[in-house]
Amino acid sequence: MSGAFLAGLVAGYGVAIPVGAIAILILGLSARTSFRVGAAAALAVATADGLYAAVAAFGGAGLADVIAPVAGPLRVVAAVVLLGLAGHGLWRTWSAHRSQRPPTARAGRGMSTPGRAYAALLGLTLLNPMTVLYFTALVLGRRDTADSGVVPVTLFVAGVFLASASWQLVIAGGGTVVGRALTGPRGRLLTGLVSSALIAALAVAAVLPD
Repeated sequence: MSGAFLAGLVAGYGVAIPVGAIAILILGLSARTSFRVGAAAALAVATADGLYAAVAAFGGAGLADVIAPVAGPLRVVAAVVLLGLAGHGLWRTWSAHRSQRPPTARAGRGMSTPGRAYAALLGLTLLNPMTVLYFTALVLGRRDTADSGVVPVTLFVAGVFLASASWQLVIAGGGTVVGRALTGPRGRLLTGLVSSALIAALAVAAVLPD
């Protein structure tokens, strides 16, 4: 049983640690708003990773055949959403800079509250079909995890969730530190522009041929 949990931890860190659009989004969100908002976004990503790990563990070998045909369209949808978020973040950053007000002045709109950030990041992360294919491959490579009952699978999923959550919370905390270090108007403008540019670039990279 402990082996299944450790396998989940390794799998969770494996999918969470590579820096991508979601990590940049959490980092920028924490820098512009607060740790509470960034932490909610981080837990949303961990929730999605845990759900996909559960689907992969219980779904078996047929899951990859179901996901593969729609992987391309889902990547396009995710890229469009990311470009929209990048544009919205750029607009809010520039508007706040022009008016000399922090972006958090419009609390309750966009992703400025923990609830909205959680919902937005959960939906966005679930649009990534590569995550479920990753976990499916791992589960198929460890038949002892999938074939030994509900408890080992549950421990595997718990390990994935805890690993993902811990890493995403570190990213959110880092964003908060950056935000506090760059509290002036120019600092907030810089973090907003860099965040939006990176998200846009990663969105474009998502639809380019591998």
